[in-house]
Amino acid sequence: MRTKIKRYQAKKFGTSAGRSPGRDGSVLVLVVVSMIILVLLGLGMLGVAYGVRHRAIRLKNETTAMMAAEAGYEEAIFWMSQQLDMLTALQQNASGTNGALSVADGSCDYQIKLFAFVGSRPIYRVVSNGRSGVFKRTVDVYVVQALSGWDMGMCRVPFGGTQTYPVNFADGEIIDMRVHINDLEDSPDERDIYISGEPRFLELVTMGESKYTDGGGDKRGYNDNRDYDDLMHLFEGGIYFNQPDCRITDEKTVQRKLDRFRASTDDDYNFSDDTGKKPVATALVGQPGNRHPAVQLEFFVEGGVGKVRITNNCTVLGYQRDSNSKTLDFKIKQDTDGEESERYDIYAYHFRADNSSDIKTEKISKTYVSQVFGEFESEPGGQIFVDGSVVIGGHEGGYGTGGDQVIKGTMTIVATGNIWVADSIRVDGPHDASGMPSEDNPNILGLISQGVVKVIDPGMSGYAEGNPNYYPGPPPSVSGHVYAPVAHPETYPGAATYDRYLSDQMVVEAAITVGGGGWGAENVEWNDYGGRKEDSPPQDDLIVRGAIIECMRGVVGRVRTYYYSGDGFIKHYYMDERILEGILPGDIWLRGKYVPAPSGWHDYRH
Repeated sequence: MRTKIKRYQAKKFGTSAGRSPGRDGSVLVLVVVSMIILVLLGLGMLGVAYGVRHRAIRLKNETTAMMAAEAGYEEAIFWMSQQLDMLTALQQNASGTNGALSVADGSCDYQIKLFAFVGSRPIYRVVSNGRSGVFKRTVDVYVVQALSGWDMGMCRVPFGGTQTYPVNFADGEIIDMRVHINDLEDSPDERDIYISGEPRFLELVTMGESKYTDGGGDKRGYNDNRDYDDLMHLFEGGIYFNQPDCRITDEKTVQRKLDRFRASTDDDYNFSDDTGKKPVATALVGQPGNRHPAVQLEFFVEGGVGKVRITNNCTVLGYQRDSNSKTLDFKIKQDTDGEESERYDIYAYHFRADNSSDIKTEKISKTYVSQVFGEFESEPGGQIFVDGSVVIGGHEGGYGTGGDQVIKGTMTIVATGNIWVADSIRVDGPHDASGMPSEDNPNILGLISQGVVKVIDPGMSGYAEGNPNYYPGPPPSVSGHVYAPVAHPETYPGAATYDRYLSDQMVVEAAITVGGGGWGAENVEWNDYGGRKEDSPPQDDLIVRGAIIECMRGVVGRVRTYYYSGDGFIKHYYMDERILEGILPGDIWLRGKYVPAPSGWHDYRH
């Protein structure tokens, strides 16, 4: 009976006493396997989560290390921008050439060194190491001091002891040169670039000022109601704001540059007290206060060789129009006593001593020296230093040639006084179709002055014996001295002996640095005086192929209008890109901005 019941149960419920433990075991195995799979999946997910978190921490630390390295680089660049002169700072191992700083979850240290010279242009190396946790990133950058084609301390001309006057970029002008204008820090805060009409800026323009006033408004112009947004279409090369100033307005910076040139120039071409060759004004002409000591330089090519004729101890008669004549001949006043600028003595004419010992002709290559800083040395280039003024121009418009001044070689002329340009100055060698010196042209000229660099008015020396004119022309003779005419003699029938003029297309191929005012032309009228003498009135062309750095805008000419005949020159300025390659002798760099050299940025992990 029991056997039947068991079979019945087995048949009804599908179990048997012999198979029940096996089936129960399968279920247990399945549960265990499932648990193991779930555990493994959990461990895998935990591992993935840990890996993701670990990579996130790693990425965060590595990113922090990179950001710290870049912060160190920016700190170094900012420090460099504050220095009067980077080479001097490095020579003196000034505090700041090495530094360190902390950032959130990281830190960095940096070092600034001179890396090399490219030509005469110094290349600096900034190495910044950033750290976060166990990670380290390095930014290694080769930087150079920036250069615009035309740097201005202010876009204004001096107009009296305490006055300056805005100078417009005029309607129809095409500015094919990079421009930088320092922050004027004026109040009320108006646009520091003055624009009349629709000039076109083909290259980059940088401004020291912000685009906006302190109140947040877009700045407007001095003489119009247009704000920057209204003018953006004029800046075809772009415009940047809040850029570091050019240090041309810093007297200490300019002085340091001059001191370096004085110390590095060969004694034979160093006309200062250091060598006993400082020029002396010995000719008794004009009033004593109007006699200025100068060195006359005449450049020419002879037999394929670049030469310079140097005449020391010249006496320049300086001349001032009275205040009613309204010419714009001003420069920065060194001892301000409440006044920022002063009317200065413009070039009228000059005499040289009748003494052959003051005159010598040399190959330009004999003036070559190298800038040496520790283990680094620049490529050699010509240097002439004058503690006084310089007249560039020759007898009959070019010594030995009857033409313009021609530079064959690399040359920088430095003067503590003024540099007066009395002829066109061109560099020898190939030029392209536009007239610009070709990229492979090895010849270049630099002019650096602590005073002004100006094109003379040759009409100031106009003189005819027995027929005096309005100009303070030279007397027939000065005992023991020889009148040294410059520019080109008049050639029309009956021309007076000393009537002279410049070419109707005046060309200056040079990099011009003006520490005491502006680059321009002398004896340009303001409104009611007959003005300077031109070859083909009312205005000739002044062509600059090079670069210009000036404390403030100099006067080149007054624009001709329907009611005004115009005076002076019409300007044509073109940037000589070779300057960026360090072809110009000496350290002329004055911008407060440092930028990576081409292919100069490197960063890597350790």
